[in-house]
Amino acid sequence: MVMTVTGAVEPADLGVVLPHEHVFIDLMREYRGDGLLHDEALAISEVARFAAAGGTTLVDVTSIGLGRQPVALRRVSLATGVRIVMGTGYYREPYLDRREIDRLSVDELAAGIVRDLEVGVDGTDVRAGIIGEIACDRWLTAAEERCFRAAARAHLRTGATITTHAARWPVGVAQLDLLAEEGVDPGRVIIGHCDLVPDAGYHLALARQGAWVQFDCIQGRNEYDTEMRVGWIRALVDAGFENRILLSHDVCLRSDLAAMGGPGYTYVKTGFCQRLAEEGFPAEVIAGLMVDNPRRALTGAG
Repeated sequence: MVMTVTGAVEPADLGVVLPHEHVFIDLMREYRGDGLLHDEALAISEVARFAAAGGTTLVDVTSIGLGRQPVALRRVSLATGVRIVMGTGYYREPYLDRREIDRLSVDELAAGIVRDLEVGVDGTDVRAGIIGEIACDRWLTAAEERCFRAAARAHLRTGATITTHAARWPVGVAQLDLLAEEGVDPGRVIIGHCDLVPDAGYHLALARQGAWVQFDCIQGRNEYDTEMRVGWIRALVDAGFENRILLSHDVCLRSDLAAMGGPGYTYVKTGFCQRLAEEGFPAEVIAGLMVDNPRRALTGAG
């Protein structure tokens, strides 16, 4: 079973999944007004576009300290019919509340993540269904390391999948190593933002370790970025790793929304999958990327 904001669902009912998005988020300390998604009516409109395009499930990886809105997420899900899986765990510097991180032990931090998964978030009965996105940039700081260890321990207690932010630098290898120290199977870890690291060797290294290689910044804004992503996916498929690839947009800014001229939550399902078909990818491979792979990533099956 997969936990959504409206309750547990059968894995077979997940359908077409976007595994790395944000419906509500507060990134204002870096992006000012463009980094704030808090308009519920607009969120319903945007998620409804995904449903109209044939989308079924959206994973909102907004984690602790990023402005999660569990009850509003439930309303969006009910209004659109889209199943929403909510994230938990701790993000990265400078979004960590160091008073909390420094005061609590790793096991106490893990207990809070477990509570989100098993009881509910922020005093509600709306439960998280995935751990993440947990994060670092060029390297893991001391505080981020403790947050990763807490995520690992929460995973071992609950079985929830871990999803990470590893943007621009190949830090996903270090993330996997740290999680493995805590006993986490790499097959239960999604390494995020792999398409922001322009290195096919890095992508292959993650896949060979058994992790999920997530190309989650697919937005179709220019031909160069689209062509590169098609090539990286082809390299993994040709190497036999078509069953370790995940695709998403990482909508996290107001300018990413379709109403503001961005890709919204539909481009991967429509434009990018069409491009893959035009490039000769078989229909069953494309279906695997959008349906089978995210289902297995969320459940640990197969």
